[in-house]
Amino acid sequence: MNNKNPISSSELGTLWLTYQEKTLILRVLDYFIHKADDQQAINIMGGLWQELDYYVKKIEGIFKSEGAAIPKGFTKEDVNLEAPNLYDNGFDIMFIRILKEISMGMYTINMNMAYRDDVMAIYEGLTAITQKIYKLSTLYLLEKGILTLPPNVTMPKSTGFIKSKDYLKGFKLFGDKRSLNDIELGYLHHGIETNNIGMQLITGFAQCAEDEEVKQYFVKGMDLAKKQIKEYEQILLESDVQFSATSGSTVTSSTIAPFSQKLMMFCVYLLNSFGIVGGSFGAVFSLRNDVILKTSLFAKDVFFYANDGIKIMIKNGWLEEPPQVEDRTKIINGKNQK
Repeated sequence: MNNKNPISSSELGTLWLTYQEKTLILRVLDYFIHKADDQQAINIMGGLWQELDYYVKKIEGIFKSEGAAIPKGFTKEDVNLEAPNLYDNGFDIMFIRILKEISMGMYTINMNMAYRDDVMAIYEGLTAITQKIYKLSTLYLLEKGILTLPPNVTMPKSTGFIKSKDYLKGFKLFGDKRSLNDIELGYLHHGIETNNIGMQLITGFAQCAEDEEVKQYFVKGMDLAKKQIKEYEQILLESDVQFSATSGSTVTSSTIAPFSQKLMMFCVYLLNSFGIVGGSFGAVFSLRNDVILKTSLFAKDVFFYANDGIKIMIKNGWLEEPPQVEDRTKIINGKNQK
């Protein structure tokens, strides 16, 4: 089917953001593939690199055909292949898995904003790739003993309905709180797991950041991740669930940056966006009010932390400007001044 309609504003915007994310992932893969010594991991990352590169070229083709400037995104200048290993023991696949979680959510939104068949085809293809790589990464990490499974629970023997509004209460001065349900337990596990990986990632970034403001921003992110892990684990302990999602991957002692500060800051920006959305889901589907409050407060903290990061990127000229509508007031005033 031929596309008769010009690309819409929503499609242009989502393709622009997808281009930023995919070129960032390609640069991260450049480094991780170059440093990897596990053939299975190399195969997973190499397959992903080839398929993402194909869709990056597809997006560039649409921009060209529509007469739109191709974004700069992230290039070979943003990666230093000669930098020593900053992470070890399967962190590469662990991080790729987290990036694929972000991608799955983004593609759902992007597909809902697409109207042309060629744009929808891009998100259909990227969704299939992401689901495949996410599955391969999960199985790999479980096989290597790097990924921790959520806690096991007793299977329900009957069904029923909630009979009292006390089910919502998580704050009790006297007596026991209602035990966590499996939905809440799942979100808490996911929160610990993702914050653990984020903390390791940002610890490495803090070690090799050259700019002092950027370094302190990363340190602040480490503290925020630690705070969330501690609070979520405390809720689990109160329900007699002893669990830790610490992975087997590690941060080395290297202080040589494998990535540009621009790339590292934008990477944290993506993770912050994922954290805000994930926290919102946790708040919406939890039914115990203490869990709702904590996830909501953390989403607020991540929002303000992300906003600080945006200011740093703008200050240093690292945040590429998305396509935008014409400034009619500026055009009109400019004409009057001629």
